[in-house]
Amino acid sequence: MSAQPSVAPDRSVLRVEDLSVAAGSTPLLHEVTFAIDRGERVGLIGESGSGKSLTALAVMGLLPEGLGATGEVRLSARSPATRNLLEVGERAMARLRGDSMSMVFQEPMTALNPTMRVGAQVAEVMTIHRTRPKAQARARAVELLEQVGLPDPAHVARAYPHELSGGQRQRVVLAIALANDPGLLICDEPTTALDVTVQATVLDLIVRGIEERDAAMLFITHDLAVVATVCERVLVMYGGRIVEAGPVTEVFADPRHRYTQGLVAASDLTGIDGARRERAALPTIPGTVPPAGRFPDGCVFRSRCAHATEVCRTRPPWTTRGEHPAGEHARGFACHHPAGGERDD
Repeated sequence: MSAQPSVAPDRSVLRVEDLSVAAGSTPLLHEVTFAIDRGERVGLIGESGSGKSLTALAVMGLLPEGLGATGEVRLSARSPATRNLLEVGERAMARLRGDSMSMVFQEPMTALNPTMRVGAQVAEVMTIHRTRPKAQARARAVELLEQVGLPDPAHVARAYPHELSGGQRQRVVLAIALANDPGLLICDEPTTALDVTVQATVLDLIVRGIEERDAAMLFITHDLAVVATVCERVLVMYGGRIVEAGPVTEVFADPRHRYTQGLVAASDLTGIDGARRERAALPTIPGTVPPAGRFPDGCVFRSRCAHATEVCRTRPPWTTRGEHPAGEHARGFACHHPAGGERDD
């Protein structure tokens, strides 16, 4: 059996196969494989240091200098996927970013130009990609600011980023990301710095934007309640590997990998509907995430797992369950001692 889920090439907007990233001889991501269909919202969860953001940066072609990627990343947002994005040049990637695929980052102040008015920044992404002439782009920028729920959008368009609140700035970043109707939207912890009320509004705007464009979304977060609210399918990452995947309702109700079990127990979910528990009673996962390159061989979670045995020194196979015995929608996990019973063969 494969140690990662397989993907079907004909239905997906984004296909990632055997994606590995390393800093010299230090491995950071290991054979990451997943796919996202048009209109599908997929969550990517795990503790800090698990490789979530690095996966997004590799897909976007934004890896920091000194990191190298191998494997395949194929995007079919505008036309059938024919190129491995890991093998195309920066000029070609620049044409895709902001057009066929966009990203919403965690901190909007680092994503916005402090010297440009907000409306000009929204319009710029359309003029750069030549999707609209300058005059139309300016008018469309105001429309987009209104669509993301900003009051008096014409006034906001004339403002500078420092004149807006954090929630308003994040809505501006979302307007920029959606300006050219991308087929793929990647959101990297987009609501972490926002209060609960503003977070709920921004999440609703993100989902609405995806649904209106029938786009695919990869939503990166550590908040399982957000995933339960926003996403249909979830990928669990630890040590640079996907260790469990499947429909959100199934994975959160019946986690099989011991790491997923620990995340669910340590979260403030009472169930799959996004309801929360009192944080004071939450258990924790023993230990901490090891530094990059120091995860153990075999099962990457074994140094923190109370159920680990000698067999966990070997890499666990990828086990599928449910209605989809293979493919990108399979309910699967990679654990020698799964929760909920013996490993399914």
